[in-house]
Amino acid sequence: MGIIRKSTILAFALTLFMGGYAAGAEEEKPSASAGLGVFSKYVWRGFELSDDSMVVQPSLGVGYKGLTLGIWGNLDTDFDDRDPTLPDKSDWTETDLTLEYARSFGPVAMGFGYIYYALDGVDDSQELYVSAGLDLPLAPTLTVYREIAHLQGWYMNLGLSHSFDLPRDMTLDLSGSVGYYYSSDDAFVEVDSQLNPTTKKYRGLHDGLVSAGLTVPLGKYLTLNPLVAYSFPLSGGADDLIASSSYSGDSGYLYGGATLSIFF
Repeated sequence: MGIIRKSTILAFALTLFMGGYAAGAEEEKPSASAGLGVFSKYVWRGFELSDDSMVVQPSLGVGYKGLTLGIWGNLDTDFDDRDPTLPDKSDWTETDLTLEYARSFGPVAMGFGYIYYALDGVDDSQELYVSAGLDLPLAPTLTVYREIAHLQGWYMNLGLSHSFDLPRDMTLDLSGSVGYYYSSDDAFVEVDSQLNPTTKKYRGLHDGLVSAGLTVPLGKYLTLNPLVAYSFPLSGGADDLIASSSYSGDSGYLYGGATLSIFF
């Protein structure tokens, strides 16, 4: 699979599916959450990680005084291993463990974390990350990740989001983000226009993501979050790299689904 690691979505998206650590980061009492997401496609940092199959993504999280421990997984219901001699079948492709500490300093929210990606069929991965968000309109948040296991490099993501109040305590949630890769590994390289690997380390604007969703309360502890999203490359180099690894040969993906979450 080369540089394509079957990994989780962004850490902030993970905590959203797990129920949002931020709301409980300053609470004195322990909190817990669980979620079950079902989506038409698994896309991570612009890369297509499933092929014409529904994915199921359960999660669990516990938090206390700003410290959050989470586990997240991906079940591909019709996994394509790219071997035409073998039939596609349901496969558990990934389990991620995340440990994060988050605090607020006035209008600034800071987070520091570690992610372990346990992957099926490729080497496991590990990342450290730091994030900073501002309590301003559009809630700008910058997260910087550093791969420390293999294929070392940096990934930076700047996100914006806003929620609009709707009747019955629902909200319309809009978000967008841009990502930038900076490879420091000779194995994480650009591809040419014929989609062949080069010797030049991959560095540049990588992926954009826009999404629209709803937060629908279902009683005191349950919420339903339907979502539609579009992922697309931000440069010609990203277009070639993403297309070279995709199942479909495309580099832009429209997908959707929903997550059911419980908080207690």
